[in-house]
Amino acid sequence: MPAVIAKEEIPSLKIVPAFVDNTERWRKELEYAVRLGNEYKGKTHIIFETTQGPREVETTVWSLSDNYLQLKGGTLLPLESIIDIHF
Repeated sequence: MPAVIAKEEIPSLKIVPAFVDNTERWRKELEYAVRLGNEYKGKTHIIFETTQGPREVETTVWSLSDNYLQLKGGTLLPLESIIDIHF
């Protein structure tokens, strides 16, 4: 189980790429997460890789670019670091 953290802790972490780049695998789910966050104010659970091991955050996703997710509060999370997502 990854350690659950608050989204405010993300900037203090050293985020690294996941062992497997799942960017394309997660594309549709990430697009749904953006819609969920913007239209319904719903939250998404995101597990991502750091130098301290996997971390999980429950947060609102505001936008998606080719390389990053923008979370509520302006935090950017590299897509290549994502291990898993669920709603």
